[in-house]
Amino acid sequence: MTTAVVATAFGGPEVLEVIDEQLPAPGVGQVVVEVRAVGVNPIDYKRYSGAFGDDPSTLPQRLGLEASGVVTAVGPDAVGPQGPITVGDEVVVYAPGVYASAVVVPAAAVLPKPAGLVWEHAAGILATGLTAWDALERIRLQEGETVVIHGAAGGVGLLAVQLAKARGATVIGTAREVNHDYLRSLGATPVVYGHGLVERVREAAPGGVDAAIDTVGTDEAADVSLELVPEKQRVVTIAGFERAARDGFVAIGGPDPESARIRESARIPLLELADAGTVVTVIAKTFPLAEAARAHTELAASHASGKFILIP
Repeated sequence: MTTAVVATAFGGPEVLEVIDEQLPAPGVGQVVVEVRAVGVNPIDYKRYSGAFGDDPSTLPQRLGLEASGVVTAVGPDAVGPQGPITVGDEVVVYAPGVYASAVVVPAAAVLPKPAGLVWEHAAGILATGLTAWDALERIRLQEGETVVIHGAAGGVGLLAVQLAKARGATVIGTAREVNHDYLRSLGATPVVYGHGLVERVREAAPGGVDAAIDTVGTDEAADVSLELVPEKQRVVTIAGFERAARDGFVAIGGPDPESARIRESARIPLLELADAGTVVTVIAKTFPLAEAARAHTELAASHASGKFILIP
C-alpha cells in the first residue's frame, strides 16, 4: 500500500485529497522507492489550478516531480543512469507523481543519493537546480561575465545564483531587502526591485550586463532585462511566456526537447556539486505529506526564502 496526495478536480488546494491505494509490483526497468522526502514546487499547484487546461480526463492528477528515498524492490533490467539499482539503495528520484509514501518509477529516473545530502536536501535540489542550469545554458553564461537574476531569493533564483558564481560570473540579484544579507553571503550583489531598478543595476554593474534570468515573470523584469542586455537571446524567463513571445527573448519550462536534453544531462553533475557543497538547497519549511494543501497555500503566498519539503 501507499499513501498519496492527488488533485481530484481543478481549483485551489482544497481539491487535494489523501488516498490509500495498492502499489503494483515493479515491471521491466522499474523500481519501487519508499519515499523519505518530497520537494514542493509552484508547478505542482499550477497544474491543477487550470492554468494549463482543465481536461477532466486528466483527473485525478498525480503531483510532484522530485523526491528522495530507499529502493525496496526492483524489476528486471532495473538500470539507472549510473548503473544497476539494487534493494537498499538510497536514491534521488526525478519523475512525476511522487507525492506519496512509496512510488513505482522508471529506473532511468533514479540516481544515487549523494552521501553528503540529508533526505530533505536531496529531495529539493533537482527541480529548481535543473531549471537554473537550463537557464544558464540558454544564456551561454561564461566566466567573467555579469548576469542579472530577477527573483534571486526564490527557489530557482537561489540555485541560479550559486551555479552562476560557480561558473565565475558576477551576479546581480533582485530581491526584497530582508533577503539581501543571504544573497551577499552567496557572493551576489543584491538590489531592491521596484522603481529605479535599471539605475540600481547599472550602479552595481558599471561594466554593463551580459545576460539576464527572470524567475518572476513581471513586466519590470522583462523591461529591465531588455534595456540592459544587448542581445535578446541572452535574456531567459521561466515565467514570462507572453512577454517572451511578444518581445523575442527566450522562455523555458514547457515541453521543449532542448530543455529536456539539458536537464537530463545536468542531473549527475548537479548532484555532484550539491554533494561537494558548491550549491546548497535552503529548506524553508517541512510539512507532513497529508498537509500538502497547506504547503501549497503557503508556497503561493509570501514566505521565507527556500524550499518547502513534504515528509511522508
